Amino acid sequence: MRTEIKTNVGNLPKKTGQGISNVRSFLFDNMVMLLFVVICGLGIWFSKLPISFILSDLVVRIARNAFLILALLIPVMAGMGLNFAIVLGAMAGQLAILMVVHWQIGGLVGFLLAVLISTPLAMLFGVMTGRLLNKTRGQEMITSMVTGFFANGLYQLLLLVLVGTLIKINNPELLLGNGIGVKNTVDLRIVTNAIDGMYIVSLPVFGFAVAAAMGAYYLFSLFGQSHSTAAARNKSFLYLGLAAVIAAGSMMVKSSDSLINFIEVPAVTFALIAIACLFNLFIIKTKLGQDFRTVGQDQHIAKVSGIDVNKTRIIAITISTVLAAWGQLLLLQNFGNLNTYGSHESVGMFAIAALLIGGASVAKATVGQALIGMVLFHTLFIVSPNAGKTLLGDAQLGEFFRAFVAYGVIAASLAMYAWKRAMAGKKKLQA
Repeated sequence: MRTEIKTNVGNLPKKTGQGISNVRSFLFDNMVMLLFVVICGLGIWFSKLPISFILSDLVVRIARNAFLILALLIPVMAGMGLNFAIVLGAMAGQLAILMVVHWQIGGLVGFLLAVLISTPLAMLFGVMTGRLLNKTRGQEMITSMVTGFFANGLYQLLLLVLVGTLIKINNPELLLGNGIGVKNTVDLRIVTNAIDGMYIVSLPVFGFAVAAAMGAYYLFSLFGQSHSTAAARNKSFLYLGLAAVIAAGSMMVKSSDSLINFIEVPAVTFALIAIACLFNLFIIKTKLGQDFRTVGQDQHIAKVSGIDVNKTRIIAITISTVLAAWGQLLLLQNFGNLNTYGSHESVGMFAIAALLIGGASVAKATVGQALIGMVLFHTLFIVSPNAGKTLLGDAQLGEFFRAFVAYGVIAASLAMYAWKRAMAGKKKLQA
């Protein structure tokens, strides 16, 4: 009896130590995300903005930018890091929508035509970028960034010099006064809200729909053969609980007299975002997705296993570029106008910053991290000007802070990733 008591007591410190270790590991792995959760909370508090205003603006920003952030995931899975070259996909989308505006084909038909035109362009850009990155292994991120700058020069050459000279068009709404070059700002009213305006629901109704979809998906996962382990069952129940919370919250809001009831959600746009999330989740389970993961973990082992490493990497970048083109089209139809020479420039930087804020790294990125990062990043963008005005008396300082965050979080995340790798290497040597 005494021996049993000693044994049980002796196990307690070990379990306690394991719990502390797990907490430390969680904090260490998610330090960037947790930091920005705190910053966003403080920003919301000091901005003194109504929650209804923040949610309304957040819905609009998510509808605009989610597709572009999700376009970054597959190259990370394939071991190619953060794809700054998604700006090439954005350029493909802009070229396509300029053609549609020139031909005066509006509405849903015009938007779908822009998708049809941009897809082969983005595929071409993706293949060319993938081949270049295969020549610069180990330096993919800086190469993709420089590639974006180079492509931007060609893009400006095309639209400033060649359009109106070699490419003859006669459209005063597009061309500058001298007939050469495209205007700095192009009105996209013929395709504005082509997708966003198709079907709109209130935020509480959207909450019910999200809860139902989550419940159905994870019930299916719970009873699926591939999710038979206890951990998978627990995860499924966790998401079912989250779905119940969302449904309960939506019911409370719906039953109260609140401005949140009047927040409009573009249901079709969010359905497309959900499809993009499911695509990223589904492709992991396919043969191609397994090839991506194998190449990302060890290219030598992948090659020995019979995988065409170069082709797999090209496919990863091409898929990313095509998704970016579609994402840019969704963004532009929401905006209603095109900044011809500037709309694409910050696409890669802001999307990557949002992904990193969600806890992703250059070696691992998930759909959940993309969605969390997107919410945190754009919440910060919404509240920072008013928070800056409250704290420092100048809203412009909040605007500077937004730009600082976009670039600073990338540098900080890359530095922390390098630090984590160094720490992991030291632990291996000590072991």
